[in-house]
Amino acid sequence: MLIQILLLVGIALVAAVLLRRAGARHQAIRRLALVAFGAFAVTSVIFPNIWNALARLVGVGRGSDLLLYGTIMVLLGYMATSYIRFRELENRFTKLARRIALDEVPAPGKPGSSSAVLPGAQADVDSAVGL
Repeated sequence: MLIQILLLVGIALVAAVLLRRAGARHQAIRRLALVAFGAFAVTSVIFPNIWNALARLVGVGRGSDLLLYGTIMVLLGYMATSYIRFRELENRFTKLARRIALDEVPAPGKPGSSSAVLPGAQADVDSAVGL
């Protein structure tokens, strides 16, 4: 009984933190998923034998095995979506860095602009290309 109370308190704390951090920009689907997860978690804590019944229904030996399989699937999904988001952010940062670099290059021949190639280096470049 004590473990059930501790688990319920933990679930409530996690849900409160996630809802608080969400803000107004957070999508409604995520909020609904969080509420569904909370209800699912509370039901699991109060009625732990539900997992054994569900496991038997789908052909798995024990409820804890079914939970493990579900956790693995959720973890793999989380990893996949996180990887995709990370790659998208990385591409955005790359494009932004390129844009900033191009915007900060002074136009050639503009007063006060420095040459992109140092005077001594131009001769090295010309000789390297055969000019």
